[in-house]
Amino acid sequence: MSTLTVPLTGTGSLTRLALRRDRVMLPIWAVVVGGMVASGVGSIQALYDTPAARAEVAGAMSGNSSLRALYGPVFGDSVGGLVAWRFGVFSATLAAVMSLIIVVRHTREEEETGRQEMLSATVVGRRAPLTAALLTAVFANALVALIITAGLAGQGAGGALALGLAVGGTGMLFATMAAIVAQLTESARLAKGLTAGVLGTAFLLRAAGDSGKSDGSSVLTWLSPIGWAENVRPYGGERWWVLLLIGAAVLVQAGFAYALTNRRDVGMSFLPTRPGPAVGRLATAAALAWRLQRGGLLGWSIGFLVAGIAFGGMASGAADIVGDNQQAREIFERMGGQSALESAFLAAMIGMFGMIAALYAVGSVLRLHGEETSGRAEPILANAVGRVRWAAGHLVIAFAGAVLIMVLSGVGLSLTYGKDLGPILGACLVQLPAVWTLAGVAVLFHGAFPKAAVAGWAAAGICLVIGWIGPALNLPQSVLNLSPFGHLPKLPGQEMTWTPVLALTTLAVALVAAGLVGLRRRDLMTS
Repeated sequence: MSTLTVPLTGTGSLTRLALRRDRVMLPIWAVVVGGMVASGVGSIQALYDTPAARAEVAGAMSGNSSLRALYGPVFGDSVGGLVAWRFGVFSATLAAVMSLIIVVRHTREEEETGRQEMLSATVVGRRAPLTAALLTAVFANALVALIITAGLAGQGAGGALALGLAVGGTGMLFATMAAIVAQLTESARLAKGLTAGVLGTAFLLRAAGDSGKSDGSSVLTWLSPIGWAENVRPYGGERWWVLLLIGAAVLVQAGFAYALTNRRDVGMSFLPTRPGPAVGRLATAAALAWRLQRGGLLGWSIGFLVAGIAFGGMASGAADIVGDNQQAREIFERMGGQSALESAFLAAMIGMFGMIAALYAVGSVLRLHGEETSGRAEPILANAVGRVRWAAGHLVIAFAGAVLIMVLSGVGLSLTYGKDLGPILGACLVQLPAVWTLAGVAVLFHGAFPKAAVAGWAAAGICLVIGWIGPALNLPQSVLNLSPFGHLPKLPGQEMTWTPVLALTTLAVALVAAGLVGLRRRDLMTS
């Protein structure tokens, strides 16, 4: 065996192991990210069925700085061009999130749990774990790119390929960035947090740059990797050389990550965690839960406040966004109720905030699963701390945190919309029973069916997809009603109806109770 291949010994076996462990998660991510873009063709064709209508909406969108900050500039008025504008930035962002989760999960998280040390005791090269993680990320992003390219091929193969490669390339750029951060930090949680912070900064830089210039040429846009993906310009005179820029950045970052991994031992990091105080200050399980989850809650709170401010600024211009397009008006009405267009727009956006808040709540609940499988819960529960008491600390943060971020989104909407704080705040709070119901589903799976805890994510993802693209695809009401959000009153604009709100709240309480009963009766999971 040559000296070049020794560091990679075992890469194939580790890659197969990673793909087997992610056999459920990877297809879901790929179908959601790629399928979201591919499904956009039908909705754009239904909304704007003539070249004149598409040209009109492209001009209106390009002239609105708030919409450019959210979706990026419009580079083409074809169906493919509008799909790339509407979904390109978000699909690239989601691909980045998918990639950083994959790489941190199979590098730093493996070392943190001790599994990597056990594997390294066998015939495994020094670079094999990192290579296996990156190959898994390559597989996932290639799958996303393939779905996007196949879904848009009918609108032009060149543009479809450019968009697929731009989204997949952005995913790989953040995968290699996560590989570097995983070498620097000592915990998977900190690695994910730092990489997510970089991703959030990249999104804000692109938004700030695009709000100022309508052609993507701002310096701020070019400082953001997401701005690079946007400037590939699918269906707008493709700039293939930008893909070379993304590829070069991926190679440089991967090389740096390999250089770092050659200079440290398994389990060590270049930024070691500071030792805690000699005498601990956390006296309760709830205080520990707050210490673990406060950073995440702070990030979500800032994000919802900023998003509320952005969407509130668009509400007064909702009529300009929709124009005379009757189908667009009907979609807003299906999402936001049959009321004045501004109220329907606000109701639609608040409904979207509620569905995204469900992702926070599910993630916060499933932190219990992470604490349990990593072995950190076991020493806590070995003391005079009951399982329900241990779980309650995390559940209070999950359920009360959802209240906080929805309130902040309402405050943000009202700040830039300029009126009616009370009705908007009430509309935001009405979303909570549906958010709590999905969080309750996660509690049930964690408590009663711990091996299927990931199903909590699946439930939230399905509701998000139904709520996001269901109205645009004109899905029947029976399908929309599969989501708990489909039963809530569309506020502001409609009359308040308490029956579904009380029913969903009762269902959420029952799900949480059933999950806690299951948690008390089963054995702990340690891997």
